[in-house]
Amino acid sequence: MNMRDLIPWGRTQQTPSRYREEGDPFMTLHREMNRLFDDVFRGFDLASFGAAGRLAGWPSVEVIESDKEVRVCAELPGLDETDVEVLMNEGVLTIRGEKKSESEDKERAFTERYYGRFERRIPLAWEVDEDKVEASFKNGVLTVAMPKTVQAASHVKRIAINSSDTTKH
Repeated sequence: MNMRDLIPWGRTQQTPSRYREEGDPFMTLHREMNRLFDDVFRGFDLASFGAAGRLAGWPSVEVIESDKEVRVCAELPGLDETDVEVLMNEGVLTIRGEKKSESEDKERAFTERYYGRFERRIPLAWEVDEDKVEASFKNGVLTVAMPKTVQAASHVKRIAINSSDTTKH
């Protein structure tokens, strides 16, 4: 059976030009489906695809480690401290809350802003004293200061760096 017999247009009709130029109609369909899915999922963090959807990495965070503490700063523009909840459980810091819209959907002509619930979980690689964790909120930035435990500070081992003036041949 000829491949053209399977195509929905008649044998006497001219084959559409995009199929003549690109060849096999099934390969064209395959390419178009791949392009469609690439367009739809572009910008997603597929590793954490789920309830957070397109905002898997929001809010943006910065983790800073010093000898005595670990500090996490999260950018939460347009929110107040009452809109945010900070939780610590088994070495995972969770920042969650909700950003509410300031206008009705029918009034909005276009938006790139995000409204709705969010949750960000940050696994900690350090032992911190959970009883002494403090959080502050200023100018749309949430800062969570977590003091390291004494054991965590004592696990750090300094490695000496040897300098070698001669190269081995």
